[in-house]
Order: sequence, then C-alpha cells, then structure tokens
Amino acid sequence: MDGGGIQFLDIVFFAMVAGFLILRLRSVLGRRSGEENPERWRTRPPQAGPAPAAEAGVARPPASPAPTAIPGAATAASALDAGIAQIRAADPSFAPAGFLQGARAAFEMIVGAYAQGDTASLRPLLADEVYDDFATAIRDRLAKKHTHETVLIAVKSADMVEARMDGRDAGVTIKFVTEQVNVTRDAAGAVVDGDPNRVATATDLWTFRRNTRSGNPNWLLVETASPQ
Repeated sequence: MDGGGIQFLDIVFFAMVAGFLILRLRSVLGRRSGEENPERWRTRPPQAGPAPAAEAGVARPPASPAPTAIPGAATAASALDAGIAQIRAADPSFAPAGFLQGARAAFEMIVGAYAQGDTASLRPLLADEVYDDFATAIRDRLAKKHTHETVLIAVKSADMVEARMDGRDAGVTIKFVTEQVNVTRDAAGAVVDGDPNRVATATDLWTFRRNTRSGNPNWLLVETASPQ
C-alpha cells in the first residue's frame, strides 16, 4: 500500500467507517443556507485564516498576460512546504495527497454525525475540547426539541493551508469550501432557522493533530473556525 493509501486509513478511524457509513452520512450532511445557526461547529471566534498555498503553475498561451502576484502567497507556500517537511521528518509515512483524501472523508463524517446528534460517532474523531463543544450544542438542541437537518451537496475544494510540528505533535489545517443546506426545525416540524430550498457556499478551517511518537495512527480534529 502506498503512502497515500496509508494516510487515508490513518486519519481518524477511517478503517471502521469506510464504505457504507459515508453513504449513510451523505444523506444527512450539511449545507449552509444564508445565516447559519449559531450552534455551528465553531470552537474559536472567526479570524483570518492562513493564506492558501500557491497552486502549481499551469501552462498558458504565450499571448496570455502573466497573473498578478498575490502578496504573501510565496511566503505562505514556503511556510507550508517547510511545515510538511517537518512532519515528514517526524513521520515518513505522511503523504499530503493521502491526508487530504482522509480529511475530506473526516469532514463528511463529522458534519453528518453532528447533524444527527450522534455523539458516540463523534467521540473517537475529536479532541476533548472540540468534543465538549459539539456535545454541548447537541444537548442544547435536544433540550429545545429541535432537529438539525443537513445535506452536503459538494466539497468544492479541500486545501492544506498550514502544516507544522509542535514538539512531537503534528498539526495540519485544511480549508474546506463546500456547498451546503442547513435547516433547523422545532418539535412540530416548522423551520426555525435556515432554508431547506437554498444552497449556500460555506468555508471552514479545520485543524487536525497527531502525536507522531504515539502508536495510535489516528488524527483528531482539534480546532474549527470560519475565516472572516
């Protein structure tokens, strides 16, 4: 099995949830419609996220004008490459492409479990602090006798925007851009938030972490945010 395949299996418990679980979760995954319900999975205040890494160059006809340089893009790409190199030095099996595949699957699984109020499925995927935030939001929803329906239309992109080592812990931040629809209903089925007929684009920054010296290969979600 190549590095990509290994990393896909490594990230947060995928071996136990592949196949049928992803299909099941797709039926309840979230889109964001207009103003998002405040109980959304945010574990820190909105803030400017790191600049995305520069994409690989694409050949253009000679007559095409050169693209305008984006200030800071080269610095961000250099910092990302350096962070990836640090992680690979600590964990030679780390493969960015495979990690991104796993991160996309993790995103779908976590969003789906959150919408369903499935704390048992969330527990092995999340760090303690994030789990507590999610579980509290789910309990509040249940106390109000609300249900939160979500459908993920598409993951438009999932880009690695930051990679770093913090001691023995590897951390990777992924920027997800998705098309979602969210709707929250009361006990009578009336819509109290969202719009079941409106698709909106959502942008999220999720950070995963793993102790590279641990025998446990799983990556956990340690932080979520929405860029300004």
